[in-house]
Amino acid sequence: MSFQPLIPFSGYAGWSFLNRTLPTQSAAFEQSPAIGRDMEYFHENIGKIATAEDLTKDFRLLRVALGAFGLQDDLPNRAFIQKVLSDGVTSEDALSNKLADKRYRSFSDAFGFGEALPPKTQSPGFAERILAKFSRQEFERAVGDQNSEMRLALSAARELPELVANSESQNGAWFRVMGNPPLRSVMETALGLPKSIGSLDLDQQLKEFRGQAERIFGNGEVSQFGSEEGVEKLVQAFLTRSQINALPNAASSGSIALQLLRGG
Repeated sequence: MSFQPLIPFSGYAGWSFLNRTLPTQSAAFEQSPAIGRDMEYFHENIGKIATAEDLTKDFRLLRVALGAFGLQDDLPNRAFIQKVLSDGVTSEDALSNKLADKRYRSFSDAFGFGEALPPKTQSPGFAERILAKFSRQEFERAVGDQNSEMRLALSAARELPELVANSESQNGAWFRVMGNPPLRSVMETALGLPKSIGSLDLDQQLKEFRGQAERIFGNGEVSQFGSEEGVEKLVQAFLTRSQINALPNAASSGSIALQLLRGG
């Protein structure tokens, strides 16, 4: 039997346990036979890949490559993935630059196909970088099989510090959050925003996200979540609201939620 992450509690208590035991549990998960075989195969063969077509023709390599970016559901869509990769990211017309989900751009940029320089698949340390992402993503998927909110919390804890560090502007950081489905889900829930906000104009969405963050956290910018302390505040808000939303009378529990989230 493959290793299953241990999550003995729900809510923030469960998160605290999972976060505390993450290094040990992740290491044990990585030793699972199926995961180990896929990682070994990728490490041994990715350096032979020179084009997007080469990668999409190899099911095992592609599974790891997509899994590293949380895009494993696109494994059957090989023509689409080949186009994302072969276009690269330099041109404004590149497919990944047109897609709302910015994980595709990160995926294409990581492999470097379609650019003037040689692909990054043959650069030193490439396999190790992708495999580190893959291992973490696969662990998160295993956690999600038991608790979907915990998976989203792990995703936010992993992605937000990197997103903040790589964003050139505060508006840009918000747009990147809004363009990342897992992060957006965490943020919408933590801020008490409805899914229907996605039907608004992007500038209006930005206003709503920023304004609600200011009301809940006293700070309207994503940069506050670049630190461990900031991530913890967001995760606590997300898990608290998730539990409240699951109550039978969740619609009438708004005042309780605000009181819990504000610590009063």
